[in-house]
Amino acid sequence: MSKLILIDGNSIAYRAFFALPLLSNSKGLHTNAVYGFTTMLLRLLEEHQPSHFLVAFDAGKTTFRHKGYAEYKGGREKTPSELTEQFPLLRELLASFGIKQFELEGYEADDIIGTVTRLAEGQDELKEVVVVTGDKDMLQLASDKVHIALTRKGISEIELFDPAHIDEKYGLKPQQIIDLKGLMGDTSDNIPGIPGVGEKTALKLLHEYGTVENVLEHASQIKGKMGEKVAAHADDARMSKELATIYREVPVDMPLDSLSYAGYDKQALGEMFRKLEFKSLLERLDLHGVGVGGDESSENGTEAAPAASVETVRVYGQAQLDKLIAALPRVKALHVEVIGDNPHTAEVLGIAFYEADDAGGSSEAQEDSGAESGRVHYVPFDMLTGDGAGEVRAWLADEGKSITVYDLHKAVVALWWRGLELQGVAFDVLLAGYLLDPTESTLTLSGLTSRYGLPALPADEDVFGKGAKFQVPEQDVLAGFMGRKAAAVQRLTPKLMAALEASEMHGLFYELELPLALVLASMEKKGIKVDTEELKGYGAELSGRVEQIIQSIYESVGTEFNINSPKQLGEILFEKLQLPVVKKTKTGYSTDAEVLEKLQDRHPVVAQILHYRTLAKLQSTYVEGLLKEVRPDTGKVHTYYRQTIAATGRLSSQYPNLQNIPIRLEEGRKIRKVFVPSEPGWRILTADYSQIELRVLAHISQDARLIEAFRNNMDIHTKTAMDVFGVAEEQVDSNMRRQAKAVNFGIVYGISDYGLSQNLNITRKDAAQFIEQYFAVFQGVRQYMEDIVKKARTDGYVTTLLHRRRYLPEITASNYNIRSFAERTAMNSPIQGSAADIIKLAMVQLDRRMLEEGVRSRLLLQVHDELVLEVPEEELESMKRMVAEVMESALQLDVPLKVDVDSGTNWYEAK
Repeated sequence: MSKLILIDGNSIAYRAFFALPLLSNSKGLHTNAVYGFTTMLLRLLEEHQPSHFLVAFDAGKTTFRHKGYAEYKGGREKTPSELTEQFPLLRELLASFGIKQFELEGYEADDIIGTVTRLAEGQDELKEVVVVTGDKDMLQLASDKVHIALTRKGISEIELFDPAHIDEKYGLKPQQIIDLKGLMGDTSDNIPGIPGVGEKTALKLLHEYGTVENVLEHASQIKGKMGEKVAAHADDARMSKELATIYREVPVDMPLDSLSYAGYDKQALGEMFRKLEFKSLLERLDLHGVGVGGDESSENGTEAAPAASVETVRVYGQAQLDKLIAALPRVKALHVEVIGDNPHTAEVLGIAFYEADDAGGSSEAQEDSGAESGRVHYVPFDMLTGDGAGEVRAWLADEGKSITVYDLHKAVVALWWRGLELQGVAFDVLLAGYLLDPTESTLTLSGLTSRYGLPALPADEDVFGKGAKFQVPEQDVLAGFMGRKAAAVQRLTPKLMAALEASEMHGLFYELELPLALVLASMEKKGIKVDTEELKGYGAELSGRVEQIIQSIYESVGTEFNINSPKQLGEILFEKLQLPVVKKTKTGYSTDAEVLEKLQDRHPVVAQILHYRTLAKLQSTYVEGLLKEVRPDTGKVHTYYRQTIAATGRLSSQYPNLQNIPIRLEEGRKIRKVFVPSEPGWRILTADYSQIELRVLAHISQDARLIEAFRNNMDIHTKTAMDVFGVAEEQVDSNMRRQAKAVNFGIVYGISDYGLSQNLNITRKDAAQFIEQYFAVFQGVRQYMEDIVKKARTDGYVTTLLHRRRYLPEITASNYNIRSFAERTAMNSPIQGSAADIIKLAMVQLDRRMLEEGVRSRLLLQVHDELVLEVPEEELESMKRMVAEVMESALQLDVPLKVDVDSGTNWYEAK
């Protein structure tokens, strides 16, 4: 059966944006509205299987309705920038779905949809039209053929209306929906209606008189003040009805065939989902491997080279091992095949050694043609640990050689846990590829070879499979694949070296990122000791407190129920206690944290439930979860630092994530008590940069007020409050300081008036005024923001103080929303990236200084702007001085870097 789906694009995008929390991908693009819209699209495609499809959008702010009523939609707040930046992504998404989209200057989406439904009524071959919208005005379009799918509770539920359902629910015919709006108005569209007439009154009047015109005609018969209001506002009612009437004569040239829908192209949709980082949707539609690798053109515009074979020697016996030993002086690159995301527990399948020819490697002509000029020796891991491989192990551990690898950090750690040392690595193609484009998501060897126009290399999942289908291939297939990987490492090296030199990141790579990889590996191998008895004791304490608060909740509501059941909790809160319903889901009442926070003042049990959830999460995630991560053989946790994830250059932590331990609440901070020194009588030492990003901002912007505040060691948030509110220091109250703090850090992260209003629970108008006051006072910051955007537009990128680049191709986009996002990224990337560079530089310098002075102290962790060490008692005072000195002098700024150093018998005491 042929079916047409029409979507009101703006309406559904708005509803999706406000229904879902702010989500963003690794490039910082907000994606919550697009994600919500996508899930609705998939649901519609699955449930309706349409033969025709159209998404209509509003073309601009001004329509023909404004000519008759200039205030139309005048009360609406400006669309949050976090939403406007998503409309180009949404249009790109629709294109990848193969869905037609349309807009026309001077008309709204509902006028376009109204016109298309009118045309569709006359198409006999079209059996049904479904209009998807969040706007009740659309109900006027309902007919036997046209059904209105009205979204409820955000976008999680849809209520389908035909004329019979409209009659059942409102006692009206579809065309009377216009009269309903004429009487009651619509605050969201600034349609006035008749003051004091709500839906209930409007329905009563329409049930009696039928239309707005009849109501006005019988105004004298309507009792009391309502009759007077009807008479006094007759013109408003007529105009309101006119404004609410969907115009169905839009000049569209849209034959039914032009809206036909044949399904989506898997490759286009797979590429779009990867760009948006919708991993769950890639999995849901089985699009993981679609559009990746193969013979597609590479991203730098050059045609990918054809697949090339490489001579691979399988080292399965002593004779082949002896040949490898003889060839070791000519080995220039190697690849360590690590299976598993966590190198501390992963399996090493083997190593492939790339032996260059006697001429010393590939010629330029050979590199360009894709020919190989060497051979690879593949050694299974069990051969490397055997008696005959001692010389190979010694060569791997030799610092004097100079070789290239892919992912030095992971290889070093994985091999170390299995008894092998890896040293003498002079280049890492993964780190180089990351520096050259930190927003690139395909930093795999196959992705890098494609990007740099080298011989095609299969993706890992094409060889190993993925998920439940993962399987290590038979030895000869594995050997051939690893041989090609080692060859790719070798061939990528000169290209990446040249690119680093050309982009002025040669120093950043060799002086910071490459040595940092070894520092991180060293920290991880040491690990940090966990007092498991203390952890279990705290778990028991939390269990007792959880049980107490459960009983308090039961007493507050007078009954027992399953607090973890959203259904039962919703019934207690919204039916038994009659609290106002904030939002619903398709399964019932929403009881998420956002809802409960809004209801805290309504009943004491709400705060108790929030506290219960906090304690329960601490127990499950940070007590039970941490116990699982403690290695029985060391009694420690060995976190894994990811160096090539964040576009800003920040490190991320996994297995376990020690950067996410909650410290805002005392209960969360107590988790740190379980982290203790690994040696008796030693101490935990912590060193934390104070407001490093704001100090970087002061240096980069050269703002006189910020520089003065930091040079005079003032509290920067108090200083900001003084300057913005125009008050003396003693007049700054806690609320002023809180607002100033939110703006200070918001400026660093490119916050909008919408984002600030959410953080401070104030109106967007007040938030916008606050931001404007800030810039009026800190004019150096404003000038920096303007200048850096101009520079980014000229150069195409911005840099940190250590020349780390963030490319911004969208900075010159004609689309305002795309361009605005790039401008905000240009403003904050140098600040965040420089702060990340400084602490990483401090880690490298501190590690070197500790080696030079031969101290026994150990660097264990980096958590945001904090370093954690364990030190023997006799080195405590000297280490405090050393750490502060190194961190505060890591990079010379025009304001002092300040470090707070503390110590204790555990991490908690040290803070």
